[in-house]
Amino acid sequence: MVLNKDTAKKTAELLMQINAIKLTPENPFTWASGWKSPIYCDNRIILSYPAIRNYVRDEMAKQVENLYGKPDVIAGVATGAIGIGMLVAESLGLPFIYVRPEPKSHGRQNQIEGYLEPNQNVVVIEDLISTGKSSLNAVDALKESGANVKGMIAIFTYGFSVATENFKKKAIELHTLSDYDHLIKQASDTNYIKEAQMNTLLAWKNNPAEWKI
Repeated sequence: MVLNKDTAKKTAELLMQINAIKLTPENPFTWASGWKSPIYCDNRIILSYPAIRNYVRDEMAKQVENLYGKPDVIAGVATGAIGIGMLVAESLGLPFIYVRPEPKSHGRQNQIEGYLEPNQNVVVIEDLISTGKSSLNAVDALKESGANVKGMIAIFTYGFSVATENFKKKAIELHTLSDYDHLIKQASDTNYIKEAQMNTLLAWKNNPAEWKI
């Protein structure tokens, strides 16, 4: 759920500006899942642009406070959200931890890195939501460690219905700075894409698993 339309528009604009998001309907990308996609998103690029990473940090920190007050801990989902999650925690003056996809196979075999006490209130920071599976895997790990997960804030979501259902099943509140719908509108308004491309991009979102060029 996008909380602020102006923030969603600005975030989409900045992500396209630095090519963190690329739209190539005529030359689709292939995701690890095998899906063909006219969009590719790599929000880790944000960290290389100080002014933009500061904007994202400030907007995410603002949303954390507006939605949840001050939690006890900020958690980033590895690896994409470690950098921005740590920046948000620093901005709020809060402890930071991060969650691996699975426990390490050696050493202390940690899945959660950092200090977390049982019953602490945690807000999870994520960079990108597709189906939500990996993000919710991190939530499960935190809950198993005794954390009280208040919600998740991400930079961007594709807005797939499967993600909405996955978060609903887990009863986890998700908010994002921007989403696919605001991105496409911004791309159209700035002539980044043409009308024919817009139709292709909308068709992909409606059925990404079976979409073909």
